[in-house]
Amino acid sequence: MRKKKILSVLLATAMMSAMFTGCGGGGDDAASTNTNSGDNTSADASSSNSGDSANSGSSDSGEIKEFTAFFAVPGSEINDDNEIQQLIAEKTGVKVKETWLTGQTAQEAVGTLIAGGEYPDFIDGGDGCAQLYDAGALVALDDYIDKYPNIKEFLTEQEWDKLRQEDGHIYWINQFGNIYGEEKATTHNDEAFWIQTRVLEWAGYPEVHTMDQYFDLIERYNEANPTMEDGTANIPYTILCDDWRYFCLENAPEFLDGYPNDGSCIVDPETLTIIDYNTTPTAKRYFQKLNEEFKKGIVDPESFTQTYDEYIAKLSTGRVLGMIDQWWDFAYTVRDSLKQQGLDLKGCDYVPLPITIEEGIKNQWHNSGGVLNVASGLAITTSCKDVEGAMQFINDLLDQDMHDLRFWGVKDVDYNVDENGEFSRTEEMRMRSSDTAYKASHTCTYSYFPQYTGTSRDGINAMKPENQPKEFYDALSKNVQECFAAYGAQTYVDMLGTSEAPGPWYPMYSYSNNMTTATEGGTAWAKMGEIKHEYLPKVVMADDFEGAWEEYMEVYDGCNPQAFIDEMQAELDRRMEEAAKYN
Repeated sequence: MRKKKILSVLLATAMMSAMFTGCGGGGDDAASTNTNSGDNTSADASSSNSGDSANSGSSDSGEIKEFTAFFAVPGSEINDDNEIQQLIAEKTGVKVKETWLTGQTAQEAVGTLIAGGEYPDFIDGGDGCAQLYDAGALVALDDYIDKYPNIKEFLTEQEWDKLRQEDGHIYWINQFGNIYGEEKATTHNDEAFWIQTRVLEWAGYPEVHTMDQYFDLIERYNEANPTMEDGTANIPYTILCDDWRYFCLENAPEFLDGYPNDGSCIVDPETLTIIDYNTTPTAKRYFQKLNEEFKKGIVDPESFTQTYDEYIAKLSTGRVLGMIDQWWDFAYTVRDSLKQQGLDLKGCDYVPLPITIEEGIKNQWHNSGGVLNVASGLAITTSCKDVEGAMQFINDLLDQDMHDLRFWGVKDVDYNVDENGEFSRTEEMRMRSSDTAYKASHTCTYSYFPQYTGTSRDGINAMKPENQPKEFYDALSKNVQECFAAYGAQTYVDMLGTSEAPGPWYPMYSYSNNMTTATEGGTAWAKMGEIKHEYLPKVVMADDFEGAWEEYMEVYDGCNPQAFIDEMQAELDRRMEEAAKYN
């Protein structure tokens, strides 16, 4: 209680300071100073790049509009007394009550909403976006986009066109992967083979480039160090395959062969043809390796039964030496937990390794540039009684001052600003930002609303703290810093290297994610997913790998995967034709 009271005092002090600054009679210079310094507590939430905020929900009466939102992914609800959310409400006149997916798949949850005919004001249906579109549950945004400069600026004309559905209208805005200005990539937000720094340190920071080298290192470390310092047994390697997250198990072969994350297939950049990575020689080698490691006791026997929450809890103990996963899927929870327990100082933080099937293959785990996933995004439903107010709120959240407030927090409370206008945090600030209770009461990023990465409009700071080079590095544990130094790296991206952005087709999963059984290819895709869910765990755990693989391939072929490949090829050809119009 005392801690929260102190923080409230700090917050109030920062707000009072901002009020005096805003009333100081400094004219344009004062306003410029507030904007450039990221003074998020200034009375005016707008910046010179904020667009028209005249129609914002804020009013002299202090009335706050309340909207509802549902996001068909697991997430954490914002506390009713969240301080940042209240500041945002005071500046925009809007407060959003968010709810998240629990106990259902995205398609099941969306189906329930459609059956009831009542929707929240905002929605991201995830894999169920196509269902919402087909049900006529979404508002076409075309007539609104031009009215809101920040929204209009958020995507290029070509990108907006990519979001158009069969009827020619735009119904959702993809929120992520949008880079403003310089990219400033420090964190690899995507998939990789991850390993704890204690394993690499123990081995003298060896070069690890192949799948065999990766598992050999984990085996040797675990044999020499079977437990943590407290005697708890290590878990050498675990696999997440809960529901839609089975990508952690099944799509490594495309990366091992040196291709980027198209998700559902490989695109040959030379011939522009679709390849099924599920049946390649590399796919068989990969699953055979997992089978061998399972028999040795290296692969966690709970891999195929654990839930996502159990998996995150397991990683948070520091016991898991390595795994494949997407950074966004585990790191933002697990890193904070490790830090709060002091386990980051014991080498339990994860770093990515540039793993391929053989030496000499250039990996494409990390690609430069953003990713536009046209399959899903933030939409406004037909149940919303104030579409313009909802659009204005999205517009306001993209103001630079508001974006800073969402991701950096409150000046002098969550970050400092030096004489050059550069943002930074003290160690105390960093510890607070990783504390679960503090985040619940103070942090409000509105994480599933549109947002930027890259460089702030001030040309100095990163849009988010984790991409601020100095702040990023200073926030790293000593173990990670030493690991980076050993490999000549300064960031997670440096550990992997960066490839040029893939072609204009990328990513193909933005099409396959919305495939339905209404087409022959979509039916095949659904069956392929079911078979992989059923058979890949059996393949990994089989006493007779060859027999299990042969059975799996026979059943898989019965799904008619060629129909899926043909539909994906048609979509690839269409995307290339559309891209040619803008060249």
